[in-house]
Amino acid sequence: MTLTQDQIEQAAADLLAAEEARSQIGLLSLRHPGMTLDDAYAIQSAQMAQKLAAGREIIGWKIGLTSKAMQDALGIDTPDSGVMYDDMLFQTGGTVPAGRFIQPRIEAEIAFVMKAPLDGEVTREDVLAATDYVCPSIEILDTRILRADPATGKARVIFDTVSDNAANAGIVLGKERHDPASTDLRWAGAILKKNGQVVSTGLGAAVLDDPVTGLVWLARRMHQYGQRIEAGQVVLSGSFIAPIECPPGTEIFADFGSFGRVDINFA
Repeated sequence: MTLTQDQIEQAAADLLAAEEARSQIGLLSLRHPGMTLDDAYAIQSAQMAQKLAAGREIIGWKIGLTSKAMQDALGIDTPDSGVMYDDMLFQTGGTVPAGRFIQPRIEAEIAFVMKAPLDGEVTREDVLAATDYVCPSIEILDTRILRADPATGKARVIFDTVSDNAANAGIVLGKERHDPASTDLRWAGAILKKNGQVVSTGLGAAVLDDPVTGLVWLARRMHQYGQRIEAGQVVLSGSFIAPIECPPGTEIFADFGSFGRVDINFA
C-alpha cells in the first residue's frame, strides 16, 4: 500500500459525503497517482466501517468487471468487488425514487443466495454446495466519482471504481428460485428492454465462462482482506451485458426466459 491511513480515511469520507449529497468527487487516481489496488480496497473497507457504525447491515457482495470486454476496456485482467448494504435492496416491479442516485445505470446478472459461508481457497463444487438458490437480478450502478476528469479528459480506472464500492448502488432480485447444480448458468441469459425497446442481450457464459467461477474468485479475494461470504448473503456474480443508462422516467424489464424476470422503474 502507498497511501497513509489518513489519506485512506479522507478518501472514504469524501466518497460518503458525495453519496449523501448526490454529487461527485474528482478521480482518486489523479489525487494519488501511485495508489494501488490494496489502497482502493482499503478505502472501500473504511467506508464499510463507517456505514456499519451508522447502523447499516451487509446483505451481500457484488462482483464486477468479469467480462473480457470490460476488462480489456479498462486494461485489467482481474474482476473487482463491492459491498451491498440493506438500504440498497429494491423490489422487482418497484420504482426508484427521483433523486436517489446521481447517474444510475443497470446491469443484468445471476444472483447467488448462500446457505453456508465461503472462505478462502474454494472450488466450484464448494460454491454449489454452499448456495441455497440462484435467481435473476438487476444491479443498479452509480458513481460517486467522475467518470472522466474534465480538465485532462483522463477516464477513471479500476482504483477509482474499487474505491467507490465498485460502483454498486442497488440490487433488484427476481422471485424465481433455481438449483445451481441442476441449471447450466452459462446458458441463463436475458433480453433487456428499456422503455419497451430491446437494448441488450447476453448469456451467463460472458461471466468468466461460468458465473460460478466469480464466486470462487471472490472467496479467495475476500480472504486476502480478512473477509468471507456469509450464509444468508447475496452475491451478484457479474454482469453479462454492458451498463444501460437510466435517466429519470426509465422503465427496465429484464426477461430471463424460463429463468425468470426482473423489472424496475426510475421516477
